[in-house]
Amino acid sequence: MKSIKYLSLSILLLVNLSCHNKSSQKSNQQPIQKINTMKTETTTLKSMLDAKKKDFELKADDHTKKIYKEGLESVKMSGILEKALNVGDIAPNFKLNNALSEPVELYQYLKKGKVILTWYRGGWCPYCNLTLHELQNKLPEFEANGANLIALTPELPDKSLSTSEKHALKFEVLSDIGNKIGKKYGIVFKLTSDVANSYNKAFGLNEHNGDKSNELPLPATYIIDEDGKIVYAFLDADYRNRAEPGELIEFLKANK
Repeated sequence: MKSIKYLSLSILLLVNLSCHNKSSQKSNQQPIQKINTMKTETTTLKSMLDAKKKDFELKADDHTKKIYKEGLESVKMSGILEKALNVGDIAPNFKLNNALSEPVELYQYLKKGKVILTWYRGGWCPYCNLTLHELQNKLPEFEANGANLIALTPELPDKSLSTSEKHALKFEVLSDIGNKIGKKYGIVFKLTSDVANSYNKAFGLNEHNGDKSNELPLPATYIIDEDGKIVYAFLDADYRNRAEPGELIEFLKANK
């Protein structure tokens, strides 16, 4: 079995980490059926994300802080959180190719058990990379509690990933080109022109996604039961906030 370190590197390569290397506070968070009983002595994903936020605030210039803050407000005011699929809704089925160009169908996966379905913006996003790493670390516990993990991104597949690296992936990473599946779940929004310009100048968002829509998904996370019903939903207008992996585990344990 490949080491976690090597496996995490493979995931980041898949989502174009190389481009990332070249290159606001109360959340409008709406996690459903949140579990508050989890106790842990380990570092939480939230603490790592908060550290990344602080680092941005220290290093970014005032103009960048301003346009990103306005971008977040635009998402919050768009009504997307009210429109997105939520607990009790039936998850739309889909079929997309994985890293090995093999078709992966959601409802086929549900025959094996629950599915944790999560979206990330791309390998250029440091918050996404932190989240993917932590989800990978918790994968054995997800599986031990009857759930498989599927991650979706609007980013084009990385053609430079080697065959061995693709085979090293331990959960499905699917490219949702054009955000077609994300739109069915109601979690896709359009960036403000200022943020879109910033992203395109910094790392070439349009090239990463293969279109000029300047659309991205919320970093949503759902748990879908074997009947296709959404039983847990994390929806947040602030891309810097993510579902806590330990919370997902506690939810799975409480709902076996």
